[in-house]
Amino acid sequence: MSSIDLNTLPASFDAIVIGGGISGAGILREAVRTGARVLLVEQNDFASGTSSASSKLVHGGLRYLKNKQWRLTLESVRERQRLLREAPGLVETQPFLMPLYQGAKPGKFTMRMGLWIYDLMAGTFVSGWLSQNSLLKIEPNLRKPDLLGAVHYEDARTDDARLVQRLIRDAVDAGAVALNYVRAEVVMSGAQVTGVRLTDSASGQTREIAGSIVINASGAWASDLQGAPEGSPKLRPLRGSHFVFSKDTLPVKRAVSWLHPKDQRPIFAYPWEGAVVYGTTDLDHDASQGHPRMTLEEADYLIDGLAYQFPALQLKSSDALSTYSGVRPIVDSGKDNPSEESRESAMWSSPGLVNITGGKLTTFRVTAREVLHEAAKQVPALAPGKDQPVFESAKQQKHERLFGRLGAKAANVLLSSSTPAQLEIIEGTPYCWAELHWAARHEQVHQLDDLLMRRTRIGLVMVNGGLEILPRVKEICMTELAWDEARWNAESARYLELWQRNHAPVIA
Repeated sequence: MSSIDLNTLPASFDAIVIGGGISGAGILREAVRTGARVLLVEQNDFASGTSSASSKLVHGGLRYLKNKQWRLTLESVRERQRLLREAPGLVETQPFLMPLYQGAKPGKFTMRMGLWIYDLMAGTFVSGWLSQNSLLKIEPNLRKPDLLGAVHYEDARTDDARLVQRLIRDAVDAGAVALNYVRAEVVMSGAQVTGVRLTDSASGQTREIAGSIVINASGAWASDLQGAPEGSPKLRPLRGSHFVFSKDTLPVKRAVSWLHPKDQRPIFAYPWEGAVVYGTTDLDHDASQGHPRMTLEEADYLIDGLAYQFPALQLKSSDALSTYSGVRPIVDSGKDNPSEESRESAMWSSPGLVNITGGKLTTFRVTAREVLHEAAKQVPALAPGKDQPVFESAKQQKHERLFGRLGAKAANVLLSSSTPAQLEIIEGTPYCWAELHWAARHEQVHQLDDLLMRRTRIGLVMVNGGLEILPRVKEICMTELAWDEARWNAESARYLELWQRNHAPVIA
């Protein structure tokens, strides 16, 4: 399944990155800028773990401010502002509302002060207060008794899987090599990590590749890397589960954030990719349970939260389009409440190896540069140079979203080579058919869920995972991937079973 025969790879690289999520992709992009020869390998698909199942917010985190994590908040809001400037169409401003009620905490003064500090850190003063009347004109379905109004502020949203894909594509264009569906285990000589042993998941082909340094960025499972020396911190995988509703079923015009009545945890609903994301939970996850998915208890918890803030809508789990769950790689500090654990990244090293886990989607660039500074202690050539833009953004108003998701070069080729029919939007989604053609042809799609769950998010934002459009998707896969009838039948059956198991609405 790898897009490159393992035997055609060079015998050695300056750096080998294990893990194709946001951390690995960010490291790959920054490492190739040093002029180094860099290889990234991912045992499944790119962004197939936490990095396609986050809350999809690029934010500073008001909760971190509340917990007096000043450095993390400052770093996060500044990276958010940077991404808004440098990734238009991929990272977009998301206005937030937090309704406040008579006698409930936090109060108006506390929230206004917190948001003033938040704005000060970002260098942009956009927060303020909306009266009850003004608020209800925007969000008429909110709970009304004792409603005072709402504070409003701004954060940002993204398609997390597409952000990973863009980083990897840009790195490959700059000379890196990135392979999905290739497993890696470290190779050692005495106490020194000297490279990796690769295994192609489809063919079983193996190959040993030498590396001046190996960087383990495999997320929640970073401490389980096969063959790696001991010394990792204790990790605490935490599961966050989300519903995706249609915008007609949960009609919010802006992001709405409130505290769950059961435990006062912040929850939120906001427009995303033509639908509405609502979440999240924060629970310990047992890795033996396999792929994370929403439990019945989580579904009940989230539906209770919706009933509290939007009682008139009377929503049920069965009203959702889909669900998704991700596992956050958190360093275990022993706190009883999972939500009190820090979201700071953790890094540890041994001869020939640097490990990274934890951290936030928003701060991937900062984390990547910290990792390279650590790696440069062993391989000086990997020391990152001066800051460069995350992406070379193209000023393109008409097709800004497409340019943001693909990059200017790819977007221009797609637009010039696609037929009018291919550029039509798929009903109920923000995607055009040409995006499916492009991804299948150019973005290392090996399985149907690569195409429908990560290159696009059709599997989350369409009813039944996009079942109704599968006949046309079949034509695309047969044309672009040379699948025959038997391969399509196997892939579509596998995809629908996977969707039903991991993403169908949870119903008692």
